[in-house]
Amino acid sequence: MDNQRLILFVVFSFSLLLLWDAWQAKDQPPVATEAQTRQLPASGVPQGSQPAPVPGQQGPQTAGLTSGARAIVETDVMRVEIDANGGDLRKLELIQYHEVDDPKKTLVLLQEKADRPYVIQSGLLWGLPTHKDVFQLIPGTYKLSGETLGIPMTWINPQTGVTVEKTYVFKRGSYRIEVIEKITNSGAQPVRLERYGQLVRNGQPPAGESRFMYTFTGPAVYTESAKFQKINFDDIADGDADFQKSAKDGWVGMLQHHFVAAWLPRTGSDRTYYVDKLGDDLYSAGYKQAYGMLAAGQSMTLNSGLYVGPQIQKNLEAAAPGLDLTRDYGWLTPLAAPMFWIIEKIHVLVGNWGWSIVIFTVLLKLALFPLSASGYKGMAQMRALAPKLQKMKEMYGEDRQKLHQAMADMYKKEKVNPLGGCMPILLQIPVFIALYYVLIAAVEMRGAPWMGWITDLSAPDPFYVLPVLMGITSIIQVKLNPTPPDPIQAKVMMAMPIVFSVMFIFFASGLVLYWLVNNILSIAQQWYMNKKFDTGSAAAHANK
Repeated sequence: MDNQRLILFVVFSFSLLLLWDAWQAKDQPPVATEAQTRQLPASGVPQGSQPAPVPGQQGPQTAGLTSGARAIVETDVMRVEIDANGGDLRKLELIQYHEVDDPKKTLVLLQEKADRPYVIQSGLLWGLPTHKDVFQLIPGTYKLSGETLGIPMTWINPQTGVTVEKTYVFKRGSYRIEVIEKITNSGAQPVRLERYGQLVRNGQPPAGESRFMYTFTGPAVYTESAKFQKINFDDIADGDADFQKSAKDGWVGMLQHHFVAAWLPRTGSDRTYYVDKLGDDLYSAGYKQAYGMLAAGQSMTLNSGLYVGPQIQKNLEAAAPGLDLTRDYGWLTPLAAPMFWIIEKIHVLVGNWGWSIVIFTVLLKLALFPLSASGYKGMAQMRALAPKLQKMKEMYGEDRQKLHQAMADMYKKEKVNPLGGCMPILLQIPVFIALYYVLIAAVEMRGAPWMGWITDLSAPDPFYVLPVLMGITSIIQVKLNPTPPDPIQAKVMMAMPIVFSVMFIFFASGLVLYWLVNNILSIAQQWYMNKKFDTGSAAAHANK
């Protein structure tokens, strides 16, 4: 395999990566029609004082969303609407982020839209209030003025003498919400306590997301023994969802590009995780946790947490063990995580994510210089021998055996190893792929400007300047490499930059910026090596 074939292999490998992403995106469930999603299905929540669970039911199911009294909570990072029906979180805006397809609109993560419902529900089984029951709350707008803000609501059953006080607690600067339920049994009979929390969502990726870059959308479960387990909506629909369902730790969540909502149950107590399909393009993921019996005249307080926000590494790590894995770098996480750590440290110094990418690319190129220099040396040597190779091809014509023998003799005489550049370049491929995933997963790039016309590094270049420049630099790279003796191969090499330029029009500008800077540095390195070996080759021939 000569260096031209190696270059084709590298290009082909990256093309496969992009095609895999596109195929994954295509494999997402089709967008549901308005007729399919106009109304949510009726509830299947167990009712009665102490009934047996519904056979075959993995967890509580969603109800048709009835609108009731609302408490609107405004903190420094979110705006939340809490409905009296079950205390559902019906709408949640992340005020520091904007929609992908409209930078002027605040990002809405939770919502009640008929075609894209996404809500958070919780409740108690065995005759206590589920998400279908109405709580008493004082409607209005509540603004966080101190460090914490609690929103209480109450449910009372005069027949059994049971009172449930549910309180949501919000903290300044935090995407974690504490959920506190105090159950008081003033009746004469013991009460069985079993709590559940669930996330109910449509099966579509976020609106406005690029179909060229696949990112996972769907449920995930984490336990200490089984670790991070993503669950596809298709597997839920087929009944093939495979994950650890019982544990004493962990969490359950819903993932989408850059953001996650997750229930964080109290650690150390047995719980059951479940996923379910509730209707056309509607799914739930949640947990159930039993607390035993509450005797007459006694009370008990149940605590759990919610994280609803961006996949910022330090926030995720602080919220719950394993939650940081929702920022998914795939199998290259051991390589990708340190890369982002370095980019983040550079950002602390320069204060701009775009320049941080540029500086990191330069540092990465310097770190890989010993490896890449060997590859560029091999290509420069092959470029210097290109005229001789062409003469051999003309001399031997279709006699492939004599041609290959003559080439082998020439490589031996000139002390050139046509395979010399293979391993260094192959070793760099995981590094480049890892950085590809880092730049896709980093929520910090969302809405982050670089300079001039680039106002969002997570969005495509609006004027296509970076993709065009990347295409031009890619063509220069091809020109600097030895021309393949095969005319078809030569045409393919020239066509590749154009193909990639068109593809990169739809890619995040932060990713294109990295490839552009890498191309410029590669051109400088290849030009230097070519000049060095062209001069050396000319001097060698002059001395003969």
